[in-house]
Amino acid sequence: MTEMRALALALILLAPLPARAEVEPGDLTLTVTAELNGNSAPFAREMVLLKIHGVYKQPILLEEVVQPSLANFSWTQLGRDHWSRTKLPDGQSAIAFDRTVAVFPHHAGQFTIEPFIHKLTVNDVGERRVVEVRSKPIPFPVAPWTEPTGGPDAKEPWWLPAKDVAITDSWSPDPETIKVGETARRIVTLEAQGMVAEGLPPRPVMRTRGIITFAGPVTRETLLTPSGPVARATYQWDVKPGVPEIIPLDAIAIPWFDTSTRTMRETEIPARQIGGGLPDRETDRAPPAIPSPLVTAAAALAAFGLGLALIGFGLGRPSLRLSASARRALHAAARAGDPAGFRAALDAAMRDAPDLARIWRGRPDVTAALAALDRSVFGAAGAPVPDLPALARALSRPERVPGPPGPERLAALDGPAR
Repeated sequence: MTEMRALALALILLAPLPARAEVEPGDLTLTVTAELNGNSAPFAREMVLLKIHGVYKQPILLEEVVQPSLANFSWTQLGRDHWSRTKLPDGQSAIAFDRTVAVFPHHAGQFTIEPFIHKLTVNDVGERRVVEVRSKPIPFPVAPWTEPTGGPDAKEPWWLPAKDVAITDSWSPDPETIKVGETARRIVTLEAQGMVAEGLPPRPVMRTRGIITFAGPVTRETLLTPSGPVARATYQWDVKPGVPEIIPLDAIAIPWFDTSTRTMRETEIPARQIGGGLPDRETDRAPPAIPSPLVTAAAALAAFGLGLALIGFGLGRPSLRLSASARRALHAAARAGDPAGFRAALDAAMRDAPDLARIWRGRPDVTAALAALDRSVFGAAGAPVPDLPALARALSRPERVPGPPGPERLAALDGPAR
């Protein structure tokens, strides 16, 4: 593959161009352009792309790029150099050279990107001649961070400047299905557009009461796309519950700086629940196996016998529970200390589960907390806010469905005795 690329490059460089008597001004040009995010001066550690572009009318025999020292910057070249044939506005043929370098200023200040030099060996009137083509120096101001918190120099939170950030969270098996002593693996993938993998944060800390976590390896990679680099980091944990109770696992906030809008934003690794029931999402359920007729008949007979045995002793009543998405919305509003958001999430949950709403209205502790919530949202300013995390936990628990009143035993099959 390398030999084929070298051959293709040689064909481009040595391809016949219109014969020229000598190298004239304008025949060989090299420009460097800094692509500023949001057309604003970057902050420290924010990535800026330098686009190096050369246009050469003369046939090139050999070439070498001499890069400036880039003091006060870290840098990395993105991809290989690209050579191509191009047509100029006047119709002449030329050779185009392109290279992309990502630079990261170390600190605020007024800097200059010194010239790049492209050493070219050309055929000048039948003689080999080395020509140095220089770009112009570029003023490069780096802005200081003026906000009261965060920024590139703060130890926490991690400084994450990007065009966009996305998080995916996967568990195997679903954390709600595991019991004490069992293990689930959590894999979180963080992708940031407009930066390289070395700038992504270290593995977040995931701990809470009642679980044991074993941190796995962290993998990082930089993907080169036509719109720029995309950084990806994958974090992994093995999670084991140590208590039989339901364990709420809080969301993990990831603040980041939007380089396009020049504002701070936040995404999060979502909250989950460990233990407490079957998965609520359809994608987490495997399709049931179709039993054979003999197995079906045996199961029916066993169920009939069990039903006869339980007549008169009372069967266990079914339970109701909010969906996983509704529970997550309540816990998120509780963590944010947002009573209005909590009330809105609760309204949506009650519309989706009216039977649960009726059960809650029959529980004095829940009705008292809901009344306090309504006073804090709709009442006079300064009304106390109830304990939202405790209320979210109370509303997230399964609730037994009350059974209808009636006789404890079936009537005699043959009717009353005469």
